[in-house]
Amino acid sequence: MKRKHDPGFPSRDAIVAFIRAHPGKIGTREIAREFGLKNADRAELKRILRELADEGAIAKRGRKIHETAVLPPTVIADITGRDTDGELLAAPTEWDTEEGGPAPKIRIHVPRRLQPGTAAGVGDRALLRIEKADEGEGAPYRGRIIKIIDQARTRLLGIFRKLPGGGGLLVPVDKKQAGRELNIAPSDTAGAEDGDLVSVDLVRSRGYGLASGKVKERLGSLSSEKAISLIAIHAHEIPQAFSPSALREAEAAEPAALKGREDWRDLPLVTIDPPDAKDHDDAVHAAPDLDPNNKGGYIVHVAIADVAFYVRSGSALDRDALTRGNSVYFPDRVVPMLPERISNDLCSLVPGEPRGALAVRMVIGPDGRKRSHSFHRVLMRSAAKLHYAQVQAAIDGRPDDTTGPLLEPILKPLYVAYALVKLARDERDPLDLDLPERKIQLKPDGTVDRVIVPERLDAHRLIEEFMILANVAAAEMLEKKALPLIYRVHDEPTLEKVHNLQEFLKTLDLPFAKTGALRPALFNRVLGQVRGEDYEPLVNEVVLRSQAQAEYSAENYGHFGLNLRRYAHFTSPIRRYADLIVHRALIRALGLGEGALPETETLETLSEVAAQISVTERRAMKAERETADRLIAHFLADRIGATFQGRISGVTRAGLFVKLSDTGADGLIPIRTLGTEYYNYDETRHALVGSRSGAMHRLGDVVDVRLVEAAPVAGALRFELLSEGQVIPRGRKRDGSKASTQPSKSHPGRSPRDKVRKSHKGKSGKAKPGKSKKGKSWKR
Repeated sequence: MKRKHDPGFPSRDAIVAFIRAHPGKIGTREIAREFGLKNADRAELKRILRELADEGAIAKRGRKIHETAVLPPTVIADITGRDTDGELLAAPTEWDTEEGGPAPKIRIHVPRRLQPGTAAGVGDRALLRIEKADEGEGAPYRGRIIKIIDQARTRLLGIFRKLPGGGGLLVPVDKKQAGRELNIAPSDTAGAEDGDLVSVDLVRSRGYGLASGKVKERLGSLSSEKAISLIAIHAHEIPQAFSPSALREAEAAEPAALKGREDWRDLPLVTIDPPDAKDHDDAVHAAPDLDPNNKGGYIVHVAIADVAFYVRSGSALDRDALTRGNSVYFPDRVVPMLPERISNDLCSLVPGEPRGALAVRMVIGPDGRKRSHSFHRVLMRSAAKLHYAQVQAAIDGRPDDTTGPLLEPILKPLYVAYALVKLARDERDPLDLDLPERKIQLKPDGTVDRVIVPERLDAHRLIEEFMILANVAAAEMLEKKALPLIYRVHDEPTLEKVHNLQEFLKTLDLPFAKTGALRPALFNRVLGQVRGEDYEPLVNEVVLRSQAQAEYSAENYGHFGLNLRRYAHFTSPIRRYADLIVHRALIRALGLGEGALPETETLETLSEVAAQISVTERRAMKAERETADRLIAHFLADRIGATFQGRISGVTRAGLFVKLSDTGADGLIPIRTLGTEYYNYDETRHALVGSRSGAMHRLGDVVDVRLVEAAPVAGALRFELLSEGQVIPRGRKRDGSKASTQPSKSHPGRSPRDKVRKSHKGKSGKAKPGKSKKGKSWKR
């Protein structure tokens, strides 16, 4: 029980409110001064602050205190334990500890009469509806279970190692389970061979000796890279097989007919995709607007496969699609959201075949701004299947047999319309990060051939901008009709992250003066100043890390990265469940026929869906990233001792993470291997600094490394650093002139690059995760 406070003592709510009003700027002293507390009251204040921190309501960074980020009304959480009263406690599954401190606790209320599917235990993952708790409840939130997403894991994934006397051991592939081998009796191996990837049911996890397991399924041998993606699929429990009822519905589906649709079959829409795309769900067309009131303007059509016609709300196909949330793309396979009969056949806009589509017609003014739009349910026929490089080559004067006849009537009008749209895009000034993405190309036998960074072409940007326009039009239409929808939202950076970025930029003598509202243009000015400089990748990386992650939400708070007030995903219903919801909502709002969003779908139910598919999106991103890491580790496993060039992509107290230039592979240099002196972690400068020499290894530095270890199963590489650290003289401006009278010794091998950095005293704080990138998490 909590002690009762003196009448004059501030309540917990009042203290939290004061902290909320001054994020990251106050400590215990400022709180005491605000509420007129005397020295005798300090002990009680510190006790209350400790309780609030334990509950996850506040977090400390150094001597400063701030409120943890606020949870949305619906959240997916992991049940982590019980409190002293035996009540279940949970924490949000997705939580940024850098942004919000420790994850806030949620005390789960269990009603006397449980609804089916809501009986939970420790280790389960559940969808919760939450609200702020009252003072004294022991946690800042209380929650009610809507449904169980995942039961506590009793099955492990690992590599089977055969023992001479029969039976074997399971070596888990999960890094968190490293060193926790399971014993498998001879009768429980299910015929597994040494080196097989297997899933194992946990038989005994308590008592003396190794825990025991029983092989449930043999998933393949790791002698083939094709088993590598299976590790991520099973580790993240991504569903592979569709339910029999969903497959029956897909096979029974009939192609869309003209009845109830507008006939767009004579409009020469074309698809433009990567050359290896298996499904084609969006097509585009542009032509000059003949309206004299829009002289110089264009009409842009975007047609999207009519998935809602085949996947009805509440059907088996719909249930399977919601469970998956999205398609997952690996180098050797795709785990689709919908069966191939739907995604690769009936909803693939193949040339010459009539296909149902939901289309938007957008009127673009000569200034590039969208003047109006309208949605239509149509029957269309694609005029051509094109890929990006092919289209760009035709525009650049190198047409082929396919693009030659299309150049004047179709392709050039698309590029003219894009040039207009780009005017408005440049005026809007969305966040402009340069983040090259690697692509792994495989040989026919499934082994890695090479890793490339595809060139970004105007053809890519054209499709991207047209899709963004269509997504905005969908959100605007549904808001106008006052229908609930799932938005794609991206919050602005927190004040704490902006402050950390400012402190970092000071070390490069780069101004970041925030005046007025936070806008992407503020970050773009910084990115523009470093374009072409050798530290451009460093600044891009740190600006990226200052951003929030995009997510799905039934409540709109805008898209910061795109600098848009309203935005929804509409253009890929084959591979994203959010888009399917938007399609259904448009059909309902405009009375377009079958497949509409049911009346039972409300803001509350869509909030639950948004929370669920945000988690499946994160799951897919992690699985894809881990598979790429494992494939490249497998590729490099026979090159132990080889030297590579790379950039420092992460700095933590554990050591340096380095991303190799040629493959994009990430590996760790443990801090203990850096040298004979002690290295301090300087959070402000994103660096490890030698305590004696002052030699610094900093995020973004180009370094030479030697590969000393590769673990393909874990996707882990370990490097040895060959490059020397650099000593940054204190008080140097960007032009190299002195800004301080304090002398410092220079390192003999100092490069001109050192002169652009100002030295800052090391600052203690929480180590950031050693990841090279969060990915384009703010993207559309």
